[in-house]
Amino acid sequence: MSILGWFAKRDRIVSRKKAGGQSRLDIPSDLWVKCFSCDATLYLKELEHNHKVCNECQYHFRLSPEERLAYFFDSESFVEHYDDIKPTDFLNFTDTHSYESRIVASQKKTQRADAAVVGTAKIEGLSVNVGLMDFAFMGGSMGCVVGEKIALITEMAIENKHPLVVFTSSGGARMQEGIMSLMQMAKTSGALAKLSEACIPYICVLCDPTTGGTSASFGMLGDVTLAEPGALISFAGPRVIEQTIRQKLPPGFQRAEFLLENGMVDRVVHRKEMRSTVAGLVRVLGGGQ
Repeated sequence: MSILGWFAKRDRIVSRKKAGGQSRLDIPSDLWVKCFSCDATLYLKELEHNHKVCNECQYHFRLSPEERLAYFFDSESFVEHYDDIKPTDFLNFTDTHSYESRIVASQKKTQRADAAVVGTAKIEGLSVNVGLMDFAFMGGSMGCVVGEKIALITEMAIENKHPLVVFTSSGGARMQEGIMSLMQMAKTSGALAKLSEACIPYICVLCDPTTGGTSASFGMLGDVTLAEPGALISFAGPRVIEQTIRQKLPPGFQRAEFLLENGMVDRVVHRKEMRSTVAGLVRVLGGGQ
C-alpha cells in the first residue's frame, strides 16, 4: 500500500482515552483482521492480495466460493448451473429454531440458495467442471441440494468429458434433513463411480474443514486428492474421538499434514500454488481441451 493511501485512511483511526488516562487506537474492523493462528494483526487489503494467507505463519483463512473462483480460475470463465435448486423443510424440523428459518437466514447471509455452487469454468485455458462448497451456509452441511448438485455436475462431466474439480468445506451431513441427508453419500459416490468408468479425471481439494458425510463420500474419492495446509479433515471430530477412546490424540491429528504422512491425501498444496497445481494435473490426466 502506498504512503498516500495509508494517510488517506488515517482520519478513520481515532485515539480514545481509557479509564486510566491511557490512549488506545480505535481501529476500524473493516481495515484489519487478527490471524486465528498466530494473533498477528493483518491489513485486510494485503491479506486479500495474498490469497487470504497470513504472511506471518501461513495460516489459510477460509474462502467463499466467489473468492476461490477469483483466485484459482480464469477471469469471467465461470458459468453457474443448477442454481435454481433450493432446499425445503420437508420434515418440519425444529430444534432451537425451525429449519425453515435457518434456511432463510443462511440464504440472506450468503446470497445463495444452499451450500454448494457448481458450474463450468476454465483454469489456465483448460475447461473443467467445478464444485465449490460454502462453509458459511449452515456449516457447509450436506443436504439434498448439495448432494443433487454434486451428482448433476458429475453427470455433466460425463457428458462434456471435461475433468471435475471439487473444493470441499463441510461440517458433514445436514441433520435437519434426517436420513435423506445420509443418502446423499450413496448418490454422490454412485455418480463418481460412473465418472470413473468413463475415465474422466476427478480432482478433489479438501479445505478447512472437511468432515462427516462429505469426507466419507465424494471428499475422499478423487483420482487425485489435494488438501490445503492445516485443513481439518476427518469423519468424527477430534474431541468426539478423545471422549470415546479416552486417550489424548497425537499433535496435528486429522490435519492435512497428518493425513499426508499416513497416505490419506496425495499432496498438501499452498494456496498460491493451487491454480498451477490443478491446471498441471488436468494436463497430465487428460481432458479440459
